[in-house]
Amino acid sequence: MIAFPRLYAIADAQFGDPVQIVQSLLAGGARLIQVRCKNAGAGEFFGCVQRALTMAPADARIIVNDRVDVALIAGAAGVHLGQTDLSPAAARSILGLDRIVGFSTHNLHQALEADRLSVDYIAVGPIFPTMSKQNPDPPVGLEGLAGISKAVHKPIVAIGGIKIERAKEVLHAGASCVAVIRDLLESGDVAARTRQWISTLGI
Repeated sequence: MIAFPRLYAIADAQFGDPVQIVQSLLAGGARLIQVRCKNAGAGEFFGCVQRALTMAPADARIIVNDRVDVALIAGAAGVHLGQTDLSPAAARSILGLDRIVGFSTHNLHQALEADRLSVDYIAVGPIFPTMSKQNPDPPVGLEGLAGISKAVHKPIVAIGGIKIERAKEVLHAGASCVAVIRDLLESGDVAARTRQWISTLGI
């Protein structure tokens, strides 16, 4: 089983140049970063991931959101898939056993299904109400997260509306790591906020 750092930072293009965001996250100590560019074409997204990879130190993992082809060609550490993306089984057959495959779930049923798949982590969320996603699923809440964490065996990445003040509660509910977008990227100093998160999570 892959060991993940407790902070899973997401460089979302909604909040600015994703490459600059990756640079700031790395400067703050983040070592597991997903690059998310929902509205970018394949070529533009590939270029972003390539540039992110060139600045990442050896101990950092860059994950590609949605696009298995971009992850494969760019040489990223892996891919994160949603419920309507390419199936985890297909992604695994393309990327092989050495790359990370993560999968989004939004309730206990989906998490149990994901636990049987060839994925390295199960993302669960939104934990709290979130504005980072259009038409989000209903919040899972800490109680729902705790129930899922007891029912599955794979590492859980908790995501959705998590602020630094509630980060430890999320870990105590069973998450292996906490995925953060807005609370990191809306701060005036992303690198400094990343360091605060790392300190809070105890890594």
